[in-house]
Amino acid sequence: MKQATTNFNFDDDAPLLEAEDLDVTYTTSSGELTAVDGISFAVDEDEIFGLVGESGCGKSTVAQAILSLLPSNGHVASGSIRFRGVELTELSKREINALRWEHLSLISQGAMNALNPVHRISSQIIEAIQAHRDVSKADARDRVAELFEVVGLDPDRMDDYPHQFSGGMKQRAYIAMSLALDPDLIIADEPTTALDVIVQDQILKRLKELRDELGISVIIISHDISVIAETCNRLGVMYSGKLMEYGDLRDIFSDAFNPYTLGLQNAFPTLRGEQQDLISIPGSPPSIANLPGGCRFMQRCPFAVSECAEKHPPLYEVGEDHYSACYRHDEIEMIRRESKRRKTWQRANNNQSRLEGYGDD
Repeated sequence: MKQATTNFNFDDDAPLLEAEDLDVTYTTSSGELTAVDGISFAVDEDEIFGLVGESGCGKSTVAQAILSLLPSNGHVASGSIRFRGVELTELSKREINALRWEHLSLISQGAMNALNPVHRISSQIIEAIQAHRDVSKADARDRVAELFEVVGLDPDRMDDYPHQFSGGMKQRAYIAMSLALDPDLIIADEPTTALDVIVQDQILKRLKELRDELGISVIIISHDISVIAETCNRLGVMYSGKLMEYGDLRDIFSDAFNPYTLGLQNAFPTLRGEQQDLISIPGSPPSIANLPGGCRFMQRCPFAVSECAEKHPPLYEVGEDHYSACYRHDEIEMIRRESKRRKTWQRANNNQSRLEGYGDD
């Protein structure tokens, strides 16, 4: 296939993707609202990186910012997003269009419903290929057949319509489309939404296999920490636009340092059903129109102290390439022990009245 004509001055020594002090805001009738607030992370070659957090924490906004797919009222207010050293926020519309699919690809949230129901699946993938490459329809069809085999679908089914596929098959077809132009990085935004647990496990395993077989990197965005646990090498835990914990997945799952991460681990079963006594985090994240002045998680955290009300904590280095935004990181053994108790989280319901003086236990 003929390569796209747009050339980028990539730096082979730079991280594959790097976000630094990224702020994303939305212009609303209430003014400028910050959805992503000063987050930094990097994704390396051949890596699966996870972003996890509850709905509304800013995960999908990060994905949209990377691909310049923010809605018309959203924009990167400050900070940097670099792909192989190229600053994405400075690219023209033509340049970012050339970068998508060729180098950066997206499996969007609700991908199962993203396929056009009145067109054959093959024609939709062929259209995407021919929009970026100067190839014949016959060559594009050969590529679709190859992609179907890559994602575990029967190439004889590529001329079917979407309604003839199950949910898992449609998800695989959309993954095939995202792979059409051999991208370096795929951003998978809630890639297993609405799939049953067996199909979910199959899709996640296939993404890991694609990383190994094709050498691609993946960012998986999910509200379900068990999805992240099954797939990723490193992890960023987001809450209300902030990065709460960041590091190697094994370190975070074996030795989490942030109360929010511990709460997420309590609240979700693993795909293998290892977690039995599920404990939910009380309350819900704050609206971006009414963010607290201190720690974003303060009002739901059973370990909050008066210092938490003053300013959101910085990311403290708690291990090698492991960071946590919690003032009480040096008391983590007590926090881990207490976080496993349901009554610990129940007391967070009355946080505002007990912040002063709490924490000397």
